[in-house]
Amino acid sequence: MTGAAIVMMGIGSVLACGSGSQTPPSTTSPSPTGPGAPSKRLLVVTHTAGFRHGSIPVAETTLGEIGASSGLYQTEFARTADDVTRLMTTDALTRYDAVFFANTTGNIGIPDLPAFLVWIGNGGAFLGAHSATDTYHDAPEFLAMIGGEFQTHGKIAEADVRVDDPSHPAVAHLAPRFRLTDELYRFTKFNPAETRLLLSLDRIPPDDVGEAGQPANLPMAWHRSHGRGRVFYTAFGHREEVWQDARFRQHLREAIRWAIN
Repeated sequence: MTGAAIVMMGIGSVLACGSGSQTPPSTTSPSPTGPGAPSKRLLVVTHTAGFRHGSIPVAETTLGEIGASSGLYQTEFARTADDVTRLMTTDALTRYDAVFFANTTGNIGIPDLPAFLVWIGNGGAFLGAHSATDTYHDAPEFLAMIGGEFQTHGKIAEADVRVDDPSHPAVAHLAPRFRLTDELYRFTKFNPAETRLLLSLDRIPPDDVGEAGQPANLPMAWHRSHGRGRVFYTAFGHREEVWQDARFRQHLREAIRWAIN
């Protein structure tokens, strides 16, 4: 699926980057190792079985840099089907504190999906960006864990984004509102009774999905519990500029800090 280009309040126009970036080779970890290295470990999954976003290499770089600069975690990557098979077994998951689905799509071939969900429920952390909700449409248990399922989007449009929980560190710096130019997702299977909303749209944006300007309640980022595990999702992250934006990086950094601590 296509996705999101984010422009925060005070950011000028950005130039569209091409999507011809090549996927980096194999699994690597740009975070420091040895004495004094972060004790937490984050597995970033970017394997896709459907549409593949051109921003994935930049997303990988960003998440690696956040870990290295903050000292929060070491980063490893599952970029291919073989990586997923090798790194997402029940035994391999014991090495990680959190798993981040960065623009995954489709059925990515986790060896034992129920066991992965049990790992989260037993205290693991799960984070997803953008098309993480365009993943495992055929697995209701996964969709229940992440908290929603991608349904549709319209054309790219500017919208006014509301911060619903300014006390949460992942969005406090964005409060009370910010402007966003985005290809804005709509979701199904979103249960507000079991989900804490962080960001939303309270008006239909001018993207040709519904009547622009009419009152709405369209979720854009949220968190929830899955057993003893913490789950975070943000709908943004389609374009390279999003991952490079300092405000979005802070959004991700504080979400990861919240999830793993």
